[in-house]
Amino acid sequence: MAGADRMTIEEVVRQVMVREHGDVLRAAVEAVCAQLMESEVSGQIGAELGERRPDDRATQRNGYRPREWQTRAGTVELQIPKLRRGSYFPSFLEPRRRSEQALLAVIQQAYVCGVSTRRVDQLVESLGLRVSKSEVSRICGALDEHVEAFRTRPLEGAYPFVFLDAKVEKVRDGGRVVNKALVIAHGVHETGRREILGIDVGEAETEAFWTDFLRGLVARGLVGVGLAISDAHAGLKAAIAKVLGCAWQRCTVHFLRDCLGHARRDQHGLLAALIRPIFNAENLEQARDRLSEAVAHLDGRLGKVASMLEDAEPDILAFYGFPPDHWRKLRSTNPLERFNREIGRRTDVVGIFPDDRSLIRLAGMLCIEQNDEWLVGRRYLSAESISVVLAGRDDHTDNEIKEEMPELQAA
Repeated sequence: MAGADRMTIEEVVRQVMVREHGDVLRAAVEAVCAQLMESEVSGQIGAELGERRPDDRATQRNGYRPREWQTRAGTVELQIPKLRRGSYFPSFLEPRRRSEQALLAVIQQAYVCGVSTRRVDQLVESLGLRVSKSEVSRICGALDEHVEAFRTRPLEGAYPFVFLDAKVEKVRDGGRVVNKALVIAHGVHETGRREILGIDVGEAETEAFWTDFLRGLVARGLVGVGLAISDAHAGLKAAIAKVLGCAWQRCTVHFLRDCLGHARRDQHGLLAALIRPIFNAENLEQARDRLSEAVAHLDGRLGKVASMLEDAEPDILAFYGFPPDHWRKLRSTNPLERFNREIGRRTDVVGIFPDDRSLIRLAGMLCIEQNDEWLVGRRYLSAESISVVLAGRDDHTDNEIKEEMPELQAA
């Protein structure tokens, strides 16, 4: 048995008394930790080691798994008990989330590369990190492997709704600090669950960059897209039409902000009262009537906003072409922006990233964690309502998309 060769506290003391023992402190830590873990596991399953209690125990032990623990006494070799059902993690260890590992790796890499700011220096000092290039390489390599596997995984099934957004981050490139676009694609699967489809970093939000990004998603299996939701970036809109060939919904939250930007502050209340009801109509016809009323009311007073409403009508009302249960969740990119704010909360700690890979590493690990939570959480939309959307799609749409890009067939 894995734990049979571990010393008890009495044996450690006996060795110290009999002869000089250079590793006595580390051995003592191992012995105390072993007994503490056995005590915790016994309490969790309701039975001591070797005790027979078939009626009221929660589960059974199932061997041990080794783990190294870095302490001031040196590297301690722990044998953590495993359970047949459920899991156990020692209370004296702090499980580090993968995103926190990524953040730690970014801080270490920035420190080693000599590009850390005073804020990062203070964080490194407060964490008591001992920066080693070999340690940085080891941590980054392990994290990059997870992120790359996630970014290149095949996409299976249909994704009727896709949300696209970008976030600007500062990255050191060629000796200069430049703004780069961190782009994320978030989709709703045919099962109704949300999923992070892809993530990448580009020099800027150009049509060429967005086109390559979307083609990469299609090459990995993205099909069945009926509606893409994003802001009004011209390059992104063109890429969606070229690659996905689906309907496009302009984010209504961004649109309202754009309208408010063309009015005085004392006119914001009036504008919001005229525009918001358009997106809360009972049907498309009512929404169009409200939009026409708003245009007539604004014409002559806020002519620029009236023109914006008229020109944007098909783009801001596209969500009305889908089941009513979906409208509230399809008319803006808010779901993706909430996740972007969570990324920003972590990237603000770093400030300036040493390179593109470090930015993808941190954001990618956050994407993996969020994706895992969505997979076991509540469905974003019901599978029944999504089946209605998929049934209405032209069966030949996705084949036509791929025929226009023969290179994807080979991929």
